[in-house]
This record gives sequence, C-alpha cells and structure tokens, in this order.
Amino acid sequence: MQVSSLAVFCGSKSGNNSIFSSEAKKLGALMAERKITLIYGGGKVGLMGDVADAVMQGNGHVVGVIPDLLVEWEQQHLGISELRVVSDMHVRKKTMYELCDAAIVLPGGNGTLDELFEMLTWNTLKIHSKKIILLNCAHFYDHLVGHIMMMQEQGFLYEDWKDRLIICSTAQEAINVLS
Repeated sequence: MQVSSLAVFCGSKSGNNSIFSSEAKKLGALMAERKITLIYGGGKVGLMGDVADAVMQGNGHVVGVIPDLLVEWEQQHLGISELRVVSDMHVRKKTMYELCDAAIVLPGGNGTLDELFEMLTWNTLKIHSKKIILLNCAHFYDHLVGHIMMMQEQGFLYEDWKDRLIICSTAQEAINVLS
C-alpha cells in the first residue's frame, strides 16, 4: 500500500527514553524522503515537534491540526507548511483522520491512547479501513499489546485484533509496511 499522507499520533512530551525521540526523527526523515505528507497534532514540543521538524528539515510537507485551546497555550508549531486551527479535540482527531491515508501511533500519554482506540473503534465499525500501525519502539507498548491480546482471548473483540493493528519496532519497519 503506497500512501501519500500519514497521520502520526504521539506525545507532546518526549518521554524518558531517547529512543522515542530518535525514532520520531527517523520517521520524519523517512516521510520527507518518500514524499509522504505528515498530518499531525500541530504541536512544537515533544515527539510531535520532533517528527514535524524532521519532515520540514527534509523539505517535506507538514499539516498540523490543533484545537483553539492549545493555540491559547502557545503550543502550536509556527514553522510547518500548514496549520489548521479547529474548535476542539474531537474535530482535531476527525480532521486528521480524514486527511490521511494511514496512521502511525508513536509513544505518548492519555491523548495518544485515546486517538489509537478511537481509530481502532472506527475501523471495527467499518467507518474506515485505513492501516493503523503501532510503533512499539523500546517495547513501550508491550503491556498494551498484551492487554489487547487478553481482550481477544476473553471474547471482548469482534474480530482478530491483528487484522486492525500492525505492530512495528522501528520507524523503518513502519514505513516499509506502507510501501
């Protein structure tokens, strides 16, 4: 599957492991190299800032989608190709997902998990069928993947979770899945 735009959901913080930032930067560089537009949350800090900066440094195209609330906190990235300001977090997620061909989820906090599970739910309900990749760098998501397996084993999922979520360990592996 060749993609021209990729939503990246990730933390507005960098986390405690430098591998997270390194993989975000590698992902951004690979996206720019392959002319894949970045669709992301519009922030200038954390992993969000890392991936956006890497795409821009590679002369790629970046579309940020940020809610008014975060603009008021001055968290928006002013050095990207395009910044769309939307009314709230729900509109942000919907807009990001409408603009992309597929999505990658990097390490992050509550908001990142919210984005992951909303996309998976939409996919299960056949609202869309876009690929969703979980970038499990440095084993960040091992426990979550284990929990998803438990949900499957205990009969709470309507289909095999592996049909909806692709697990990758590196940015290179994730980009290769999309090529």
